[in-house]
Amino acid sequence: MARFPTQPDAVEAAWLDASLRAAGVIADQTVTAVSWQPIGTGQVGDSARFHLTYDRPGAGPVTVAGKFPAADQTSRGTAAAFGLYAKEVGFYREVRQQLAIRAATPHVAEIAEDGVDFVLIFEDLGPARGGNQLDSCSLSDARAAIVQAAALHAPSWDNRAILDLAWLQPGQGVAAQVRALYPNAQALFRDRYAGSLEPEYMAICEAVNEAADMVFGRDAPPQCLIHGDFRLDNMLFDVRGGVEPIAVLDWQTVALGNGLTDIGYFLGCGIGPALRRAHEGELLDLYCAEMTRRGVTLSRDMVWDDYRLGALHGVTTAVFSAAYVERTPRGDANFLSMARGACDLALEHDSLGALRKAG
Repeated sequence: MARFPTQPDAVEAAWLDASLRAAGVIADQTVTAVSWQPIGTGQVGDSARFHLTYDRPGAGPVTVAGKFPAADQTSRGTAAAFGLYAKEVGFYREVRQQLAIRAATPHVAEIAEDGVDFVLIFEDLGPARGGNQLDSCSLSDARAAIVQAAALHAPSWDNRAILDLAWLQPGQGVAAQVRALYPNAQALFRDRYAGSLEPEYMAICEAVNEAADMVFGRDAPPQCLIHGDFRLDNMLFDVRGGVEPIAVLDWQTVALGNGLTDIGYFLGCGIGPALRRAHEGELLDLYCAEMTRRGVTLSRDMVWDDYRLGALHGVTTAVFSAAYVERTPRGDANFLSMARGACDLALEHDSLGALRKAG
């Protein structure tokens, strides 16, 4: 049994008091009671906001946020199989402080040897406005997200202290495992959404499945750290009541790769075709300018092909996730939204042609 709570209702006042005291968050107060409520709609992990009662007034936080393994066994099993929980804990333990991106400050980051049981307790960033990919976002929000992408990619660009971390290296056989599972995921995706997803977009999904050897077999050297699921549902805006513009959440899919994977993913399945088409060039130029300002010189011509390829990550994530995480109405809507946006970008800019060009 884990030496820490692995679900929100197992968090007791004494444990939280000791944990916050060890982290230096509280000193002359004692947590005497705790209550909680669920937050977010994540399908791979369960999150909660904890309300703290103390024995006396002081500087301690009145709320903290927590994250735990998914209660759903399908989602939990998928996360464990691909090391998603270990990645998120590793990010908060070892990497966050080396980056310029705004992510929550962790107070507790623990994981069991089995890679399944874990707990994260971190600062509560509320009040804030949660991103919602089903509603898209404003241009201002999209710009803020692009700036954060550069704040992730530039500090980790060719940074061996990050790129050489053992737990970030691709697991042996993981790509082959995903490749083997992918046809089944596409079959399920087709059966589930053929009546909902536009035929031209489903055709892109089918074509990606047929090209799966190239999609999952590419072995380009990693440039930097990528988020891997860089979309609105994993972002908070107007953080702390507007004191800060944005924070980025959910680091379970953090990986080594090409920064344009996050950008193609965000502009494709993240914000929807209407906003992308209206402001695509501006947002790509903003990314290049921010990267250049941070010491990594990029231009739109330099990133264009990698950007086109980034859309395919949106397609495969929508398809694979639909098959191997808990099914919910919100999840169905999310996966359809992701697929529509990613396929629209892929169709408009011939992402499959970019894949063939990349070899």
